Amino acid sequence: MITTDFAPGSPCWLDLGAPDVRAAAAFYGAVLGWEYESMGEGDDMEGGVLRKDGKIVAGLGRLTEEGARPAWMIYYCVTDADATTQTVQRAGGTVRVAPTDLDDWGRMAQYSDPLGGQFAVWQPGTNKGVELVDQPGSLSWTELYTSDAAAAKEFYGGVFGWQFSDMDMPGGGGTYTLITPAGLPEERMHGGLMQLREQDLAQAGGRPYWHPVFAVADCDAAVAQVTENGGSVQMGPEDAEGVGRLAVCLDRAGAEFVVLTPAGS
Repeated sequence: MITTDFAPGSPCWLDLGAPDVRAAAAFYGAVLGWEYESMGEGDDMEGGVLRKDGKIVAGLGRLTEEGARPAWMIYYCVTDADATTQTVQRAGGTVRVAPTDLDDWGRMAQYSDPLGGQFAVWQPGTNKGVELVDQPGSLSWTELYTSDAAAAKEFYGGVFGWQFSDMDMPGGGGTYTLITPAGLPEERMHGGLMQLREQDLAQAGGRPYWHPVFAVADCDAAVAQVTENGGSVQMGPEDAEGVGRLAVCLDRAGAEFVVLTPAGS
């Protein structure tokens, strides 16, 4: 489970780069009940935060990187962004955004893993991270689709010290690897990774990619809102034994995310 104590190596923040901030805010407002709060003056729609029941659940900003696709970026908590950057480089990763201070909020950096999967880190300052997790309308899991699971485990294990445990997917669907922060028990697992063929990674041009899983009270109702508001469904809704009912979705600009009604909820 994801918590807000943000142990090192656990997800603590996420933001969406969207070509149209206003449209993205409206879409996720309809699907997840989020409210957009601009960080600029007046009706500035360049960027801000998204809230659920008054608590920050994500960031939202205009996509400015040339040639970049709309996508969610997941940030993992670290105690030293500069030291992590050196570790990423030694492990064969690439620095996309060098460690940067965001006023007194904290220090961030963004990277690509050796196969091209993009991720980020956050060294907390006054801003520790999102304020609501593991509840309907908030982040409940993070997931990497990669073309080489063994290489991903070696890289991310070296960078974050993550602990991994493998499980067989139902119906011979392959192996799914569960991720737990270093030194924490398995009930604190926060994500997973799965190996796919490169042709199955077309959403990111054949490269690995991370996506967020958002808890929802009713998966089918959330999916209906996705399609009614210009998004699409890649898979589901379907039941996953011991996990819950889930669907893989794209927002109206093509950013991928998952909605999940956990088993027993």
